[in-house]
Formats: sequence, C-alpha cells, structure tokens
Amino acid sequence: MTTGGAPLRRARTYNARHMTGERPPVAVVTDSTACIPPELVERHGIEVVPLHIIFGGRTFVDSLAAGTREFYDVLRRSADKPTTAAPSPGMFVDAILRAASGGRPVLVITVSRQFSAMYDSARQAIDIARERAPGSDIRLFDSRSAAMAQGFVAIEAARAAEAGADIGAVVERAGAMAARVTLIAVIDTLTYLARSGRVPRVAAWAAGMLQVKPIVRFSASDIKLAGRARTRARALDRLVDLVAATAARSRAHVAVHHAAAPDDAAYVLARLRERLDIAEAYVTEFTQVMAVHTGPGLTGVAFWTE
Repeated sequence: MTTGGAPLRRARTYNARHMTGERPPVAVVTDSTACIPPELVERHGIEVVPLHIIFGGRTFVDSLAAGTREFYDVLRRSADKPTTAAPSPGMFVDAILRAASGGRPVLVITVSRQFSAMYDSARQAIDIARERAPGSDIRLFDSRSAAMAQGFVAIEAARAAEAGADIGAVVERAGAMAARVTLIAVIDTLTYLARSGRVPRVAAWAAGMLQVKPIVRFSASDIKLAGRARTRARALDRLVDLVAATAARSRAHVAVHHAAAPDDAAYVLARLRERLDIAEAYVTEFTQVMAVHTGPGLTGVAFWTE
C-alpha cells in the first residue's frame, strides 16, 4: 500500500492519539458487508457487526477471518440455497454501546438499504441504545453502497474523527464519500445475484447472458450493467479499462475484491498500478454473505478519487 499526503496527515494525527491512549472523539460502527480488511478495522477502531448465513441447517457468522475459501467450495457444490440474515438489533446495540463508552458520539454506517434489512435493524438498535444510554448522540447513515465502497465510507469517517472532527463533520465526510465511491465487478454468473431478488432487473440480464461475463457497476444504491465480455480474461481487462477511465485524472484509493479468485485480483491490481496514481490499495476477499449474493469467481474494484 502507498499513502498520499492527506491520508498520511490523518494517520499522523491518529498515531499521536493512539500513542497517548486517546481515542478519536467520534466512534464508527458498520456491518460486515463492508469487507474492511481486519488490519484497517483495528487501525481505525471501527466496530464491525457481522451478518449471519443459514446454510445446510447451520448458521455461520460472516467474517473475513473465517475460512472463506472452504465456504465458496461448499457454495459451488451444494444444491441448498443459502439465506442471509441481518444482525439482530441486540448485536447492534452491544456494538453501539461499546463504541459510545465514555460518552462518545457514534455514527452507524450500513450497507445500502436497497440491498439489505441492515438499515432497519440498525435503526431499531439505535432507539434501544438511546434508552439505555440517555443523552447519547447516535447517528445512522445509509452508505448507499456495499463491499469496500461502503468500507471506504466508514474508513474515511473514522479518519475524519481521528483528525479531531466532531460528529457533524464526520457525518458530512461520510456523505461526501457516499457520493464518490464506486464498485465495478466482473461476475462469473448472474445466477446468484438474480435469485437474491434484491434487484429484479438482474434476472432479465441473466436470461440473455449465459455465455458471457457481465461487468456490473454498483453506485449510489443502483446496479447497472457496465459491460460484458466473452472470456474472463477480456472481462478483467475491460474492468481495468472502466476503472482507469473514471479514475485516471486524480489520485485513487482502491480496493480489489475477489471471491476465491486471488490470482485475478492480483492481476487487476498490477494493471491498475500501471495506469493510475494510487494513494492506497488493498486486496480483500469478499465475506461469505457477499459471496452468497454474487457467487464465487467475482473480481471487482471499489474505489474513489481525490
């Protein structure tokens, strides 16, 4: 990872706070669909509330730390249809109250409410948390995104807090980021996304794209077909072209996602490094919940530009 000037200044501010044991004045809570690498979760003190997956009569906790590759293998072989469940309000309440200890304001950032019931669960949790901790300043924010497009919203909100911003400014930063982040992904098959039922138009796309690799753009609570290719190799090159066309004129913050496709992710990042001025870059696997909706084989890029 390389770091640009502004993120470096924020990091120095945070490091000074961290060395003195001082916590940022505002806490950030998000959910596991943000796919934030564990080292960034720890570095920025973000509370992550996991979703759950019901699969083959078992319940799994969504996590990047668990055996994702094994889960993808089972997903490919199993005839069962996994289902996902938003965290109970109680899980959100516990995370919020931990974050709010000492009277800190809390910003809760969720996956797009179009894709999940997470927002409603978090809203119920905030009502309960306010009853348990009267006077707490707890705000709720719909990222209008998913994966590291959502993750970057949470990270930048946390960085604003590390720089000393108050809750109003942290919410403002989250809003600015939500309007700027984008996720573009090559999906091996639209079958999983279509059967999720979250985006009805995907079912129509799937019917006509059995022999091609679709490239899908997720942005501001919308999903659009951004392109298609006959082979996976061409689809990956087209993915790089689409990201580069959007981000070529500014410093870019990049997270390359994959669902059991690490070699493809490494290829995409190498190509992007050749074409972009990258401020920071990460490679991160999709969590199990995200894989349920997209299927194995996805390779995508979440990014924003300065």
